[in-house]
Amino acid sequence: MTPSDCGPAGADRSLKRATVHPGAWWLWSLSLGTAATRTTNPLLLALLISASAYVVATHRGDTGTPTAHAYTAFAKLALAVLLVRLLFAVALGSPIPGTHTVLTLPEVPLPHWAQGIRLGGKVTAEALVFAAYDGLKLATLLICVGAANALASPARLLKSLPGALYETGVAVVVALTFAPHLIADVQRLRAARRLRGRPDRGLRGLLQVGLPVLEGALERSVALAAAMEARGYGRTVEVPARVRRTTAALTLGGLLGVCAGTYGLLTAEGGIYGVPLLLAGVVAALAGLRLGGRRSPRTRYRPDPWDARAWLVTDSGAAVAALLSLASARDPEALHPGVVPLVAPALPLWPAAAILLALLPAFVVPQGPKNPQDRQDPKEPS
Repeated sequence: MTPSDCGPAGADRSLKRATVHPGAWWLWSLSLGTAATRTTNPLLLALLISASAYVVATHRGDTGTPTAHAYTAFAKLALAVLLVRLLFAVALGSPIPGTHTVLTLPEVPLPHWAQGIRLGGKVTAEALVFAAYDGLKLATLLICVGAANALASPARLLKSLPGALYETGVAVVVALTFAPHLIADVQRLRAARRLRGRPDRGLRGLLQVGLPVLEGALERSVALAAAMEARGYGRTVEVPARVRRTTAALTLGGLLGVCAGTYGLLTAEGGIYGVPLLLAGVVAALAGLRLGGRRSPRTRYRPDPWDARAWLVTDSGAAVAALLSLASARDPEALHPGVVPLVAPALPLWPAAAILLALLPAFVVPQGPKNPQDRQDPKEPS
């Protein structure tokens, strides 16, 4: 460490070099989620999960913050979704025909108007494998969203939102911030009850813990509302009616253009007009957000720059999504392995190599400190 890196200013510069714009992390994660929707191959989905897990393990924020543990929480949620999908396949059956019967459950007779639905009956290996493939795709999408929460703080992302979305962003960040506080209150009250020898489980314990938590959440909400009002949140400026109407028309028209363009890209008949409508909608929506930002004038303290590393992070995720989409169109059998007949899925080489591009942020973005105490004290010599 050089002498210029000592002290608070040097620590801030070192931390700034180790951070990337939060929007880049979100675009990277959402691109991986988009790639996950293009395949049901469990080997490719496992590669996507491994790539996101490696980047999160090396570049997530301070371990003392609630968002640093978001990846673990989303991974548990993804596992629960996968188990629920398998449970539905066992209990409600599957339209996939199969010859390998795993078990036979008692079948509940249903009325004639519920044709196509069954409860119980034969459970085949083909139906279970199909449900596992389908559930793993959704689980991978959830894990990619968890990676975005672990890598980019919602508070930092709020600083980068346009002025027109500022109020919405504040509401979302407040909602995301209150959830960890509720969990911490529940843990604190349960620990206090255990120390006093009182039960903290069951319906009685839930009621005696839930009511103080609800009371504390309401008090915290009132205090936060008063603090935000005192600091000028929600303050707007007068905008001419002509500008307001233009902003509404551009934003609404842009969103409709994005929806129509996306529908055109997803259908075979709309491939010609899909891309122009999508681009025109994006441009109109951005222009509307730009005009709407005049109602919320604000400054940014130490804004996150969108530098070359942010472009590399974003482009690596976009490349994975584009290449997986291309592979899904050219070789659908490799990315969507069949289950009838029941065969082991094969690993397509070039789609697997494309997923490895998602590891690029682990090498181009420097690693920051994992714990607040890991940052050097300005009073200590380097």
